[in-house]
Amino acid sequence: MQATDRGYGFGTLPVFLAGISTILGAIMFLRFGYAVAHTGLLGVVGIILLGHLVTIPTALALAEIATNRKVEGGGEYFIISRSFGTTIGGVIGISLYLSQAISVAFYMIAFAEAFTWLEPILADQLGIGFDTRLVSIPALVLLLALVLTKGAALGVRVLYVVAAILFGTLLLFFLGSPLEGFDRDAVSLTEKIARPDSFIVVFAIVFPAFTGMTAGVGLSGDLRNPRKSLPRGTLWATIVGMIVYIGIVFKLHVSAPPEVMAEDQLIMAQVSVWGPAILIGLCCATLSSAIGSVLVAPRTLQALGADNTLPGKGLNTWLSRGVGKANDPRHATMITGVLAMVIVIVGSVDLVATLISMFFMVTYGSLCAISFLEHFAARPSYRPSFRSRWYISLLGAVICFLLMFQISLFFATLAILVLVALYQALRIGKRGEGDLASLFQNAITQATRYMQIRLQQRRADQVADEWRPSVIMVNDRTFDRRSPLMMLRWLCHRYGFGTYVHFIKGRLTAATFSESKEIKERLLERAKREQSAVYMDTVVSPSITSALAQTLQVPGVSGMSNNSILFEFAQRDSVDVVKDVVDQCKFAANTDMTLMVLRHSETHFGSRNSIHVWLTWNDRDNANTMILLSYILLGHPDWAKAQVQVFAALPGVEVERTRQEFAQLINEGRLPISEKNIEYMAIDNIEAFRRMVFEKSSDADLTVVGFNMKGLEERGPGVFTNHAKLHDVLFVRAPRQIKID
Repeated sequence: MQATDRGYGFGTLPVFLAGISTILGAIMFLRFGYAVAHTGLLGVVGIILLGHLVTIPTALALAEIATNRKVEGGGEYFIISRSFGTTIGGVIGISLYLSQAISVAFYMIAFAEAFTWLEPILADQLGIGFDTRLVSIPALVLLLALVLTKGAALGVRVLYVVAAILFGTLLLFFLGSPLEGFDRDAVSLTEKIARPDSFIVVFAIVFPAFTGMTAGVGLSGDLRNPRKSLPRGTLWATIVGMIVYIGIVFKLHVSAPPEVMAEDQLIMAQVSVWGPAILIGLCCATLSSAIGSVLVAPRTLQALGADNTLPGKGLNTWLSRGVGKANDPRHATMITGVLAMVIVIVGSVDLVATLISMFFMVTYGSLCAISFLEHFAARPSYRPSFRSRWYISLLGAVICFLLMFQISLFFATLAILVLVALYQALRIGKRGEGDLASLFQNAITQATRYMQIRLQQRRADQVADEWRPSVIMVNDRTFDRRSPLMMLRWLCHRYGFGTYVHFIKGRLTAATFSESKEIKERLLERAKREQSAVYMDTVVSPSITSALAQTLQVPGVSGMSNNSILFEFAQRDSVDVVKDVVDQCKFAANTDMTLMVLRHSETHFGSRNSIHVWLTWNDRDNANTMILLSYILLGHPDWAKAQVQVFAALPGVEVERTRQEFAQLINEGRLPISEKNIEYMAIDNIEAFRRMVFEKSSDADLTVVGFNMKGLEERGPGVFTNHAKLHDVLFVRAPRQIKID
């Protein structure tokens, strides 16, 4: 077969053959009898189904992701890296490569198991014991020599022959008879040996049998049309493999007792019409699986080198260099051969199978997670011609990660820690490249959009039964004072939502727009530094009134309409500034919002240990809002040690009635305050009230005072310059009384 501009230009059949010949491999021949013996027929069917709850979602996710873009060399690594980015892709790619390279060793060890019949001959004729390494090491050397000299074309031609032998072997097995003297009717569906291995141990040993379905993906760079061939070949291999597996375990169940299956790992040879066919099939299956892995693993390593993922520019260049028109990864094959040889020398089938399971779980879980996130990210560039379902991908990801910890808590934790360390190392090497940010940002954007629409529709049908502050603030004095943003940050820390808009006076031009972008970056940096939950933005407008008109009409970032607005001025500000605040309050009152005006001092809220709330005869609508805002402030760590003290300054005839009303609200749990924190006092004139406020609250870190629009119309700036000797004061006007339940 000649190389083309798409490697060797393979079609769909090689993908299917690579997958099915790996699926129908060593585990099927050597460990399915063991699985039936230790878990019973129903147990092993459960293992097969559970395994395919991982592999089928992965196959669907892989098909989906692969049909979205031009898939090049590197198979699964290419797909992951181009979806998650080269940093997280590199981490998973390294894990994937190790699993593929270890698989080469695993299949060669299993290949040697087919020659255990030589053991008595060697003992009788030569007086030596049989060691699988006598077969696996020379076989691995020959395999590497063939791949290095002949490349992928030879491997694919071998797959055709191997697939034919495998299906012939299985046909002879299914036509075979039960063992002599075995009564199939006497064995129940759950019968197993005494003291069997646990379900999860058996699953970990058997799971690599299900992983072969992605073997063909590694040929992505050599496919004529990978967007068509990858999903078709992979899905067909997965489905056919599952059907064959269920047939095999059922045949074993009705052909041999559990005790025999547990002792004889080649029990299929005893059941088959012609026993040697199973040995031939095992040899072919393990050899073809090894060929598949030794073709795929170097291409993954070559792709890692091409993306400069590994440490050292020279190493990456050397590994990425291919040979011939098909760019065969000769250098990467040599590295893979050395690694496989080390595992062959020191490994065993069951141990290596468990390690492979862990590596593949990480890769498959990541593929499913990518597919799941892409469904919600709704990126315009993500347009696969084949689509899975988000809940199938989510199921696959969750099961993968749960099974990792079930198989081995230690190795699962170690694997995750190693992956995190690799990610940090690669991220530093790539100068802070944030691969996950874009995908998660798109997913979060879509989720936010969906929730905001749902919240808006829900609120259109019903009246809100619980008030929480959704505060907006428009201000041009952002960078010369700290207190306003501090107050907004405290109010929206946990219970509320805040939007801060920096006002830039002028017409919208290229210059003012550029200025707004620069200021927004400064605001975001400040919010990040202060760990603020306030949403930051800018607005360019001819006047503060027009800026208010614009921002008061936009929806809140929480999905609910803004219901409050915060204004500010400093004690040192001129009376003209206060007049502007009065005008802004009058303008904003048209929107029926809660108005808050912060008069801040140089103390910056002092030690933040005390909040005093003053209620008067004019605060019937304001009272609950003022008290609730005070307790919302206590939810921020900066005010965690503060106490709220409420002073009810009322005409003498109203004191007792108000006391009873408050007591009832407190007993019903509708007022978040203790009776001991409320002080009632009879005040019959405004001057006495002002003296009492000064006496009680001159040292308070924050004083909350109510106001109304009638008083603002009559007294103007005097409403906010009142109580001049207090420190920081928050003036509150509520359009109506809110309920506190």
